[in-house]
Amino acid sequence: MNLNPEFQPGQIVGLDCQSTCLYAEVIQVVTQRQMCWVRPLMLVERDQFCEERLLSRIVSDLRQGSDLILPLSLFRVALDTEVIPLLMQLNINQDKAPIPTLAHEHLQAFIRRVWQATPQAFRTLRNHIPESH
Repeated sequence: MNLNPEFQPGQIVGLDCQSTCLYAEVIQVVTQRQMCWVRPLMLVERDQFCEERLLSRIVSDLRQGSDLILPLSLFRVALDTEVIPLLMQLNINQDKAPIPTLAHEHLQAFIRRVWQATPQAFRTLRNHIPESH
């Protein structure tokens, strides 16, 4: 996780948790609040090694889902070499995509795992949100 990333709108970022990665497009970075507004693209599972390279499997196509606002510190820059083949695979398999409800459930479970694995990122976020009076 990058402590001070300088993401640009339209850039693809990754959020890794256990063997799963959420790839998303940056919509806006709210530096003052240390938050990143992203549009999820896909959840990818990385858990198999074959012939010296990592095999990835797209778990969910999230392009039709809701945007997220999460702590900036959770995201990393996604390299073109990792994302382009996955985007191609996503487009090829779009007819086989799971129903949107299932994709939403996968995303919800993933975010829950992220929250449980990195509570400090969410505590830091809470410190940047002004209290209502």
